[in-house]
Amino acid sequence: MDYIVRATAAGERVRAFAATTRDLVEQARSIHNTSPAATAALGRLLTGAAMMGITMKGEADIMTIMVKGDGPIGGITVTADAHGNVKGYVNNPNVLLHARPDGKLDVGGAVGKGTLTVIRDLGLKEPYVGSVELATGEIGDDLTLYYSVSEQTPASVGLGVLLSRENVVEQAGGFMVQLMPDTPDEVIDVLEKNIGAVHSVTDLLKGGMTPEDILNKLLDGLEPEILDRCETKLSCNCSYDRMARALISLGREELSSLIAEGEPVELVCQFCKSKYTFSVDDLKAMLEAAG
Repeated sequence: MDYIVRATAAGERVRAFAATTRDLVEQARSIHNTSPAATAALGRLLTGAAMMGITMKGEADIMTIMVKGDGPIGGITVTADAHGNVKGYVNNPNVLLHARPDGKLDVGGAVGKGTLTVIRDLGLKEPYVGSVELATGEIGDDLTLYYSVSEQTPASVGLGVLLSRENVVEQAGGFMVQLMPDTPDEVIDVLEKNIGAVHSVTDLLKGGMTPEDILNKLLDGLEPEILDRCETKLSCNCSYDRMARALISLGREELSSLIAEGEPVELVCQFCKSKYTFSVDDLKAMLEAAG
């Protein structure tokens, strides 16, 4: 089962999260038939969003993270709620790139230069929107920069996806460590040393470490306290009614045009690829309801 663990350390001056997300990333790969680089990019953002999402307080709060770059992947969109549910897609799931010189998937090359935008819908009149230029396109570095610039919270985000030779997801996961205001330098020094010793999240997971083990490693020497554990999964809330509302929002003129074509309309959810078919009679009923 995929899950996220939350912890504090150094007298609550540090808060940290670690996740294992192999199943949900493999499910996303299967749904979207992504290439290796696209799987890694989407998987990293899904993992980061899952950890960020559970920091939201409201039951109905929703976070959307969009990465838009000039690389061949085009862009990535992921949403997360406060309960560990995530969904996402990439604009070009079939992007093919050579591996980097170190043998790792070239996620930064697939994404390119551009922006990372976080939209938090907290039930207020206007959502909170924060945006930063991409640091490297490697996702973890970009989320680290986002926290520093947009939320003015020093943080370190590490994310990873490991694929087999058959391009099946073997491991996926990540961590996120955040500092509270006025964290002493000696605590920061210990954290920097511990984080610097972690070269690959997926290597730790492949070696049998759990998210709890990873947090204890990252927070070693700072009296870590594991607070709770939350399941995380790929989950889409699309429905026939939601798709119908999307059609109605096109307006009377567009609906009339679709009716005139005399063919059923099929809509496909970008997130989960579910298909919804609306007959001509359905469209006529929508037009009538629209007044």
